[in-house]
Amino acid sequence: MSDRLSTLALCWLVERRDGVTLALTDHDRDLVRGGVTYRAAPGMVPSAVVRAEGLDADTMEARGALNAAAISARDLDAGRWDGARVAMSAVDWSDAGAVPIALCDGTIGEVEVRDGAFSAELRGAAARLERAVTEATSPECRAELGDRRCRVAMAGRRRFARVVASAGAVLTLDAVEPSAGAYGDGRVRWLGGANCGVESAVLDSDGARVTLRAAPPFAIRPGMLVELIEGCDKRMATCAGRFGNAVNFRGEPYLPGIDLLTRYPGA
Repeated sequence: MSDRLSTLALCWLVERRDGVTLALTDHDRDLVRGGVTYRAAPGMVPSAVVRAEGLDADTMEARGALNAAAISARDLDAGRWDGARVAMSAVDWSDAGAVPIALCDGTIGEVEVRDGAFSAELRGAAARLERAVTEATSPECRAELGDRRCRVAMAGRRRFARVVASAGAVLTLDAVEPSAGAYGDGRVRWLGGANCGVESAVLDSDGARVTLRAAPPFAIRPGMLVELIEGCDKRMATCAGRFGNAVNFRGEPYLPGIDLLTRYPGA
């Protein structure tokens, strides 16, 4: 039994939302399985893996050393690994034809960096059952612009531009917004430079100037290519006037609020 256990290695396949894929193993040599090369990362240590038949959320934690060539502190701080899909398996490294045994599959949750190492929470598919089943009422729309509930076509609401100048969280672009405040509450996706793959939330826009909610994690240089995605302030007036989409508005702007309970006759 001890000989059998000594030939097992753990493998991680991590797919970021921007398409970058990373394959690691805790073995002391690289492993090739299914056409994928798992790079040796002996510092990767998982917590106990528990698989049950119930509906409890499958969660675990992985710890490892920061490596500039694989997982760096700068990329973690920039949020490049947030929500990345993770598949962990065990494989017999002494048998090249051995079929990997799937252990868990989920996404990266909370990440903590300390003393040159990181720890990442892995959330299994069952963790989605922890979300609320029903929605709470709100005067603002609960849908996201362009999603399956909103149904606004986004094909003509995504545009490319280049950065002419920047000052903190304010960008000056080589293109003017299509309408006043079109990019407010939208997103800027960086397609070049050190911020490539990072998305920044937009606070407001005015002509060729875009103000972000926070400065990008890395330095900005003139000429960088960005993708601008229009936003919505989630108000009924905007939904009806700007998008002509009041029929799909997911809010209750005319529902009396809690302050109705405090009113008295003659107020």
